[in-house]
Amino acid sequence: MELKPQQKEPSALSAALHAKCPRCRKGDLFANSMYGFKTQVMNENCGYCGLRFEREPGYFYVAMFVSYGMTVLQMIAIGVLTYLITGEESSPWIYITTIFVGIVLLSPINYRYSRVILLYWLTPGLNYSPGRRDQSGRQDLK
Repeated sequence: MELKPQQKEPSALSAALHAKCPRCRKGDLFANSMYGFKTQVMNENCGYCGLRFEREPGYFYVAMFVSYGMTVLQMIAIGVLTYLITGEESSPWIYITTIFVGIVLLSPINYRYSRVILLYWLTPGLNYSPGRRDQSGRQDLK
C-alpha cells in the first residue's frame, strides 16, 4: 500500500483569488471561468462539501455595497493614473472616458470578487473546516 503525500492546504488568500468555497477551499464558487464572454454564473452549492453559498434569500445584496467600494477605489486609481500618464488638467473628458472604460472592463472582476470578499471575510460563522460536509454530503456537520 502506497501512501499519498498530503496536499498542502490552500491559504485563504489563494483560495479566494481562485474563487473556491470558503469552507473546504476545494469546490468552485462559480460555474464558469472569469476570463471569457459568458455571463458569470454562481453555483448554488459547493460541489465538494455541499455548502449552500446563498446563506438566506437576498444574501448577495450586501455584495453590492462591497462592489460599490471596489468601484470607488478603482475610479480614484484610474483617475490618478490617467493624470500621472497624461498630465492633463484642463479637459475632464479624458478622465471621464478612461474611468468609464476602466469600470466597464473591471465590472466582471467586481461582480466575482465582491461575492468572494463577502463570503470569506464578511460572513460571521463561515469558517474553514476541511472535513465538514452538510446533510447532502458524505460527512456530518459536527
